[in-house]
Amino acid sequence: MNNEIESLTYYAATKKYDLRFPTLEEDLDVDVVIIGGGFSGINTALELAEKGITNIAILEGRYLGYGGTGRNGGQVMAGIGHDLEKIKRHVGPAGLETIFKISNLGAGIIRERIKKYAIDADFCFGYGYLGSNARQEKTLRSWLKEFKAVSPNEEIELYTGSEVKQVVGSDAYTCALKHMGGGHVHSLNLLLGEAQALSGYGVKIFENSNVLNVEYGPRITVRTAMGSVRANKMLWACNGFLNGMDPFIYKKTINTYAFQLATEPLSDELIRQISPIRGAYSDIRPVIDYYRVTNENRLLFGSATRLVEYIPSDLKAWNRNLMLKVFPYLKDVKIDLAWGGPLCCSANLFPQIGTLPQHDNVFYVQGYSGFGVTPSHIVCKVLAEGMSEGSDRYDLMSSIPHVDIFGKDKLRRVMTTAGKVWHQTSGYWKGRR
Repeated sequence: MNNEIESLTYYAATKKYDLRFPTLEEDLDVDVVIIGGGFSGINTALELAEKGITNIAILEGRYLGYGGTGRNGGQVMAGIGHDLEKIKRHVGPAGLETIFKISNLGAGIIRERIKKYAIDADFCFGYGYLGSNARQEKTLRSWLKEFKAVSPNEEIELYTGSEVKQVVGSDAYTCALKHMGGGHVHSLNLLLGEAQALSGYGVKIFENSNVLNVEYGPRITVRTAMGSVRANKMLWACNGFLNGMDPFIYKKTINTYAFQLATEPLSDELIRQISPIRGAYSDIRPVIDYYRVTNENRLLFGSATRLVEYIPSDLKAWNRNLMLKVFPYLKDVKIDLAWGGPLCCSANLFPQIGTLPQHDNVFYVQGYSGFGVTPSHIVCKVLAEGMSEGSDRYDLMSSIPHVDIFGKDKLRRVMTTAGKVWHQTSGYWKGRR
């Protein structure tokens, strides 16, 4: 694998919380054990702790935020999945309406959490959904109506033609939907602030505690190299880093890869040109470009390969070429950092939650399909309801079938390439290309 995938990320280089958690070196008895120290694991634990369930142990194989939580775009956007119509036949019109309503909760949850726990995560309002032709403009007009129906008090406007420059400083787009209820956040600082809040509830967090073995039953036993945890309930929250530890859920997702860069700090004038709203952006194609400006005046720019699945040999050069198609006037700007990581995708590109067959005390969450920052805060709120008192929302979301993806290891590149070709093609008819 390209070593740049594992290189220093912008988030790790600029984190504000110097939190360190011990390796598990004892035998514990708890109510809930969670495997995975990203947004899914930490958010679910925090939701449970706020309900009074605090006897929780979290096991992270590396360090908090090692996975997608520390490698993403930091986009705080509306929505919970790529195409809600794909799940309509499973949940029905009423169920789809419920999911659509909760899909807009993420930004509010993040803002409230930052305020409640005084988390220093550089949250900034402002999001632009971008289109480059008449079909995409039609799609954005439909989104405008949907967003306004759910969030009538938010500033949400559609810009076309020369007006687009009021949202983003690029000639690549002919239309832009500005949504000031969305925005962007330093995702690693958000996670670490949430982890610090968890510690205040007495939740036990362990890093460098790779799980070696799990025994299911009325009481679950999880073993690491130097300790163990016995629990009444368990959550798999590993997403793209499950590595086959549970075959049932592992075969229901497949990993593709995305890549990002961070420029050198730019002048205030250049930042105003790039982002008049100082916001975050993404186009609406099946494989998107996504980018935002940071608190230090950097531009973060990310994407994935359009059709053929591969890992570029030079991530800085690869990302820079895409960036210059959108912002050609940045040709003399230095690229300081570039990195990448896996996106855990489900067949229907919708997050998966549920329990294992014959083990209703073993829960799982995975498959954000590239949109994890905001949806994880929604999904984990619903998941925590299912793990505690139960709820109609949990019953609805966990009822959606999760398809097995056969041959995902040996044929990963072939299968993800075929998936990209299909989504790019179908995207034309859905107004996304």
